[in-house]
Amino acid sequence: MTTYWPPGGSDDVIRQLRKRHLPDLEHVDVAGLLRNPALGRRAVVSSFGAESAVLLHYISRIAADIPVLFLDTGRHFKETLIYRDQLVMELGLDLHVVRPDPRLIAEEDANATLWSRDPNMCCALRKTFPLQDALEGYDTWISGRKRYQAETRSALPLIERDGTHLKINPMALWTREDIVAYFERHVLPRHPLEALGYLSIGCAPCTRPVTGGEDLRAGRWAGTPEKTECGIHLGPDGHFVRSGR
Repeated sequence: MTTYWPPGGSDDVIRQLRKRHLPDLEHVDVAGLLRNPALGRRAVVSSFGAESAVLLHYISRIAADIPVLFLDTGRHFKETLIYRDQLVMELGLDLHVVRPDPRLIAEEDANATLWSRDPNMCCALRKTFPLQDALEGYDTWISGRKRYQAETRSALPLIERDGTHLKINPMALWTREDIVAYFERHVLPRHPLEALGYLSIGCAPCTRPVTGGEDLRAGRWAGTPEKTECGIHLGPDGHFVRSGR
């Protein structure tokens, strides 16, 4: 069954941030929101995928020193790693590479076939666990997700709770045309796999090109229709529980 993104929830902090920076759709002050001290310690989480350059460039002009967390799962396309290094150099990013626990990988995925047997566990070991560990030093993290990317993200809020963290989705309301225009206006490099039809790019074993008429994320876990997210986004009522830690 397809899982739809839940409402963003609310609490006193979120209500105050919305009142000040997002009172209605005609008055959206994302730059002011990202500079608000109420966010505490912030980090951007980026996959360095097909549209990542836009978020990274946008954020770098608002907070040049903000840390950028990259989940190096060990299963990325080589093109993604090359593209990551290119953007880090061109945009002057403060890159922090986050890797999975090698002990867990050796125990649970020694033959690197877990993605085909249990993709949810593979994502948990290679993405969810490492990210939650890395986020322990932050109060807020910033995501590049957008409503137009898939039907399951159509209600994505700009501000939400992600477990105990605040999460900001600065481009939730952007359109595909906005993204294309931003790439062109700022002459940003494109991910080399995009020209081959890869419009949402994750780990190599679980990503295929998108065909005509499909949404942008149709190429992710295409053989597992019930899986639409990698699991790093906990949601406003999310709980991160890991036994044995």
